[in-house]
Amino acid sequence: MISRYTLKEMGNIWEDKFKYDTWLKIEIFACEARSKRGEIPWADVEVIKTKANYKINRVLEIEETTKHDVIAFLTNIAEYVGPEARHIHYGMTSSDILDTTLSYQMKAAGELLLKRLFDVKAALKERALEHKYTLCVGRSHGIHAEPTTMGLKFALWFEETKRNITRLEAAIETISVGQISGAVGTFEHLSPEIEKYVCEKMGLKPASVSTQVIQRDRHAEFMSTLAIIGATLEKIAVEIRHLQRTEVLEAEEYFSKGQKGSSAMPHKRNPIVSERITGLARVLRANAMAALEDVALWHERDISHSSVERIIVPDSCIALDYMLDLTTKLIKNLLVYPENMINNLNLTRGLVFSQTILLKLINAGISREVAYKIVQTSAMDVWADKSKNLKDELLKSEDVKKYLSVEEIEKLFNNKQMLKNVDVIFARTVEE
Repeated sequence: MISRYTLKEMGNIWEDKFKYDTWLKIEIFACEARSKRGEIPWADVEVIKTKANYKINRVLEIEETTKHDVIAFLTNIAEYVGPEARHIHYGMTSSDILDTTLSYQMKAAGELLLKRLFDVKAALKERALEHKYTLCVGRSHGIHAEPTTMGLKFALWFEETKRNITRLEAAIETISVGQISGAVGTFEHLSPEIEKYVCEKMGLKPASVSTQVIQRDRHAEFMSTLAIIGATLEKIAVEIRHLQRTEVLEAEEYFSKGQKGSSAMPHKRNPIVSERITGLARVLRANAMAALEDVALWHERDISHSSVERIIVPDSCIALDYMLDLTTKLIKNLLVYPENMINNLNLTRGLVFSQTILLKLINAGISREVAYKIVQTSAMDVWADKSKNLKDELLKSEDVKKYLSVEEIEKLFNNKQMLKNVDVIFARTVEE
């Protein structure tokens, strides 16, 4: 079972306390590793573990002078620890704790997002099964095409969500690396065993090779994955926005008692949640682009990525967490109107069966070109005259009657027959 959690959990990952707590863990683990190698007395490590502390306000106060966050943090730690603080950060560079901490935060955030994705998946499965046979019109280019079911829409999103789960699992794996390798990644002053020990304690893997930083293609992959997930949520939201249009109204966001849709027009029921999801997906894509820009750094490191990541990584994780929560509730509470779906399906008065007629004529021995012309002639008459329907026009067509009987034509206008393989599709995805 997936445990329940709150949006606040995601925010906590990006708070200063979580970050500084993680910095301190890394520094202490490095001291432990050095002691196990006989490099420093264990008694000194015990002092560090007992006394090490910090105050966020004090760190920020020191940073006002040092203009360097890690040095400010280490200075504050030393104020608590005393002489034994000389062992802290030995042979390390700032990015050793910055990048290992960022990986740890991204891993933790990714795991929360994964839980949210499973919630979306479960909601989609439930609605897909509920509306497996709920008939509606399929649209291509926004124009009526052939019948489909609302359940197939949910099934499509369900399958895409499964792919997003696989993508996110891979992205979490990619980002779950740490480094304690020194100023340019050569371990000049620390053994690689220190890095191995720290990473194991943090639930990370050592980066196989690094410079002063963990390479940013990993972060770009993670951020791009968040953007892809956001694009899926946007896809769902855009479809719902269309289905909620007044002249369509096949589905609608839940409208709670006391909710208001417009300050000017009391009748309005707007798809505000879907629109919010759509807008935030744009932010995720923009942030993914910024992450891609961070991949190319000067030589072994510059700092151009740092200011970007302090914004885009927390913002994207928090935004997607929120979007996934919204989407789960949106899907669960979505109002579906089957009668309106049937009414809309019938708006084109049988035109959705044009391909069925076309193929029947081809099977009767006519060339595709001739059959297409015969059916299109009747179809265009129906488009032009709203008093007509395709079946009647075909029954009056001498060209059609040469090849198809009245009974054959009547049988072709059958929605259920057009959806005879819905069970097959569901068996391949939702019900597998």
